[in-house]
Amino acid sequence: MNKFSLGDIVRLRKPHPCGNYEWEITRTGMDFRIKCLKCGRQVLIPRRKFEKSVKQIVRRLEETL
Repeated sequence: MNKFSLGDIVRLRKPHPCGNYEWEITRTGMDFRIKCLKCGRQVLIPRRKFEKSVKQIVRRLEETL
């Protein structure tokens, strides 16, 4: 099973310039697309950088279904 999946909410180590730490995963693969839950900004970052910057998984999509 993959560690991250679409719809998961993750907390990153560093805040976004808007001040938010929580992001929703909207795309997985070699690159991850994540969406800021405060301002809605979407960012595409490489998998390696994403995995290093994740502090914790706040909520998994499967838990909410």
